[in-house]
Formats: sequence, C-alpha cells, structure tokens
Amino acid sequence: MAARFAAIFRANGALSVVEAWADDVAKGDVTSFPRAVKLEADESVVFSYVTCPNRATRDACVAAVMADPAMQENGSDGMIDGKRMVFGGFEAVVEG
Repeated sequence: MAARFAAIFRANGALSVVEAWADDVAKGDVTSFPRAVKLEADESVVFSYVTCPNRATRDACVAAVMADPAMQENGSDGMIDGKRMVFGGFEAVVEG
C-alpha cells in the first residue's frame, strides 16, 4: 500500500516519499508520537513524509493525490485510522 501511494505522490511532483515504522519510540512523559496518536497496545506508530521542491508543487501534488481514485480505494482494510493522523507542511531550513 505504501509503495502504491508513494508512486502516486511521485507521479504528481514529489521528489521523495519516506514511510518508517516505529522501531525505538518511547512514550514520553509530556509529549511523544505514541501520545500524539493515542497509541494502543497492539498498534505501531508510522512516520511518513513527502518532499517537494517548493510549496506550490506540494500544494498541487497533495490536491492531485487526494483526488486520485486509487487513494479513495486505499486497501488499508482498516489498518489506518485517518482521524488520528497528524498532517502539516514544513519549509526546509537545513538540508544536509
């Protein structure tokens, strides 16, 4: 599923797509990924990001991806709870 979605993002202007499953993510006392998504015992945190060359490309890419029929039939079989996803756009300050 992630590979299919990545291909759709790249076809719409994304430079790269990364999806990473938690390997060493502690539940913090004040804030953390597990707290942010109200992680249950039988779940894992997934961290994903998409890079685009600029905001205009990003905005157009996201709009195209969300309108793509393949995204509507995501095939996650309930594996993804969209209500607990955290979304945002960021401008790179340092790239190395």
